Amino acid sequence: MKTTAPVEKNQELTVDIEDLTYEGMGVAKVDGYPLFVADTLPGEKVKLVVTKTGKNFGFARALELLTTSPDRVDLKDKTYMQTGIAPLGHLSYEGQLKFKQHQIAEVFQKSHLDIPVLPTIGMEKPYAYRNKAQVPVRMLYGEIQTGFYRKGSHNLVPMEDYYIQDPAIDKAIVIIRDLLRQYNVAPYNESQQKGVMRNIMIRRGHFSHEMMVILITRTRDVPHLNELIAGILNKIPEVVSIMQSVNPKNTNVVLGRTVKKLYGKSFIRDQILGLNFDISALSFYQVNPVQTERLYTRAIEQAGLTGKEVVIDAYSGIGTMSLAMAQHAKYVYGVEVVVPAVADAKRNAKLNGIHNVKFEAGKAEEVMQQWKADGLEADVLMVDPPRKGLAKSFIDAVGQMKPKRVVYVSCNPATLARDLSLLQEFGYHAKETQPVDMFPQTQHIESVTMLSLD
Repeated sequence: MKTTAPVEKNQELTVDIEDLTYEGMGVAKVDGYPLFVADTLPGEKVKLVVTKTGKNFGFARALELLTTSPDRVDLKDKTYMQTGIAPLGHLSYEGQLKFKQHQIAEVFQKSHLDIPVLPTIGMEKPYAYRNKAQVPVRMLYGEIQTGFYRKGSHNLVPMEDYYIQDPAIDKAIVIIRDLLRQYNVAPYNESQQKGVMRNIMIRRGHFSHEMMVILITRTRDVPHLNELIAGILNKIPEVVSIMQSVNPKNTNVVLGRTVKKLYGKSFIRDQILGLNFDISALSFYQVNPVQTERLYTRAIEQAGLTGKEVVIDAYSGIGTMSLAMAQHAKYVYGVEVVVPAVADAKRNAKLNGIHNVKFEAGKAEEVMQQWKADGLEADVLMVDPPRKGLAKSFIDAVGQMKPKRVVYVSCNPATLARDLSLLQEFGYHAKETQPVDMFPQTQHIESVTMLSLD
């Protein structure tokens, strides 16, 4: 039987906002029918207009706030929310921390998981934290512009201050934009598949201040390339590496397949918990260095390391977590499917003089099963998977290997809840989950959960 929504497009209503979605949109209900409304908060009375209706929910735009939440703050620049840079920018930071704790608790409740969720560990300065940026370069208003896309579109909003990025990166982007203007290097035209400069990507070491610039181009040849390089080095003294990545395809993927060195080193060096790491253009490296140290410290505490344990670090990347744990464990085995990351991890172990580690390339579940067959008994398993969570085959491998403790670092509450339920079937029990705010002003949630065998 076809059901119709109790509201229709362009209808104006006055509603109470009851909740926030995972994306940070306010939720109002009309006869049980949810309407999602951007830039609204629970407890607010709002006059709105319905913009879209579907079978199970609709969308609306706020016309007027009739009452405001005590958690509402004035965001100095609305483009931060319009572009998705700071979708929670209108919510006080204390409110953001509670929102993230509540989101995990709600997902656990729906999954029938009785696991307490601790208050979120936040930052003293919840802005200007990102150590990596990638911004599009486009022609707008007859001039080369850099900025960010408006939410849900490929329409560029010119920006110079990105709020959540390291201010030194923001300044560098403006300098490079001005050099592109000076030498008239044609920006990428998406609709015509023409132009040269697609994106500017920058990485900066939080502690070292070393900076890498990656010019992402549609074509291999770049007009005035030598002048561009000289200008960057002259105006941004922190730059120790300039790279080029060619991406000729009509795709949303930012980087091309290869990265070529144009100047200096092919990596920058930075520190986590006193350890040095070489970070290349393609390396996965946490974007919030201050909170990364808190996250890793919490994960190591949860692992209960005394110096006698054998640890497996699945998804070991360039070795950041593995090497941090190696200082507190007997031996650490890292496994990572990305082959260049394994080479980086081995180099980083050598760089820090750490010898009680071994890194291997391959699928974690396959390598772990081989290690098990070779007689390896792990005390602790550390997992930090992507948003899609753990593969069922990986969880089955954990059930066979049966490490005493599993420390699960998650960036997605939904897949975390799914995987915790599956691990429970193998006798694992979680005591608590600790959220850590790695991405202030955004809806993204990171957390650490320790599971032990019953």
